Amino acid sequence: MNDFADRIDAIRGDFPILEQRIGGRPLIYLDNGATTQMPDAVLDALAAHYRTDNANVHRGIHTLSERSTAAFERARRTVQRFVNAAESDEIVFTGGTTDAINMAARAWEERVGPGSTIAVTALEHHANLVPWQQLCKRTGARFEVIPLTPQGDIDLEALETVLRSQKVSLVAVAHVSNVLGSVNPVREIAAMAHERGTCVLVDAAQSVRHEIVNVQDADCDFLCFSGHKMLGPAGIGVLYGKRELLAELSPVRFGGEMVDKVSFAETTFEKPPLRFEAGTPNYPGAIALAAAIGYIESAGRDKIASYEHELTAYAERALGSIDGLHVLGDPARRAGCLSFTVDDVHPFDLATFMDKQGVALRSGNQCAQPLLHEVYGVQNVTRLSPAFYNTHVEIDSCVELLGRTVALLRAAR
Repeated sequence: MNDFADRIDAIRGDFPILEQRIGGRPLIYLDNGATTQMPDAVLDALAAHYRTDNANVHRGIHTLSERSTAAFERARRTVQRFVNAAESDEIVFTGGTTDAINMAARAWEERVGPGSTIAVTALEHHANLVPWQQLCKRTGARFEVIPLTPQGDIDLEALETVLRSQKVSLVAVAHVSNVLGSVNPVREIAAMAHERGTCVLVDAAQSVRHEIVNVQDADCDFLCFSGHKMLGPAGIGVLYGKRELLAELSPVRFGGEMVDKVSFAETTFEKPPLRFEAGTPNYPGAIALAAAIGYIESAGRDKIASYEHELTAYAERALGSIDGLHVLGDPARRAGCLSFTVDDVHPFDLATFMDKQGVALRSGNQCAQPLLHEVYGVQNVTRLSPAFYNTHVEIDSCVELLGRTVALLRAAR
């Protein structure tokens, strides 16, 4: 156990939402795979910007606009450093992971057609599956799904077969599964793909907080993530793209800011990243995201990763004490979340009763219907996803309440 155990009270004190009670009990928030909570440092940064510096960016020469623009571009450089991009122009601000992937898919459309393939894996979130599926429907490209091993890892041999036998334009892969918690070998996947001239997009929504995300080390061509998964506000996200690729792609949204010269006959566009940021960007969100990164770095990225891995493993062991509870998958490495079913208990009932006792869990298909329905043969699951402001005591309390709730719901059948 690292020193988070000694610092946990101070860390939790930074997150005011955790102080409340739900159903007369202290809140135990274990739905961090969906959205993390924001520390005071982020809330204060957002409020301070609106109170003192708020003005539209890049468009004014007055003081407030210049301050706002400077803070926005500092945020871009902060994200660049956080993911180890080669330069800040490789960072495009978006509305979130889903928005970033859709933007990439639309821009990639001009590169595919009949005879080419887009490959995704069987464990993808809808956000990294549906945009590529629909792209293939529009262009006539082949949509290929890479299967999983029985343990829930990506079948790399199957991926190699597809790369060798088809003209694969792009592989889209999650760094961490939002259902199984599988940590996927994106560096190895990128190397396999690049040998065949194939590009790789990484969905890092579930990994950016509890894995070290390094785009140069992974050598991915694109990477996407959301602020609200890493202590920031909703509505802000990032599309990283290698500079040479972004320079080759056409913009997919049009309006102010992203243009160079406009006439009634013709329009030319700015260089990346501005050509992909049409209209007024969510500059307050970007500034708050930079504050979230600052908080994560001050707490220690390695220590956060270690502690969250420890909590997830601890939760998996503890859940084993509940009769008839089945954790999905047994990947080589798991991070961030656990999804499970319980014999004779519906996930919606379980999550509802747990909420009445102050425990926030996720229930449903986790936006991964093909994975659940076609691979695991279940309709819905319950998901537990800890963050570094959670404790072992909270995990113990959650598991104890789960056991009691399961017994109650079974007795009521």
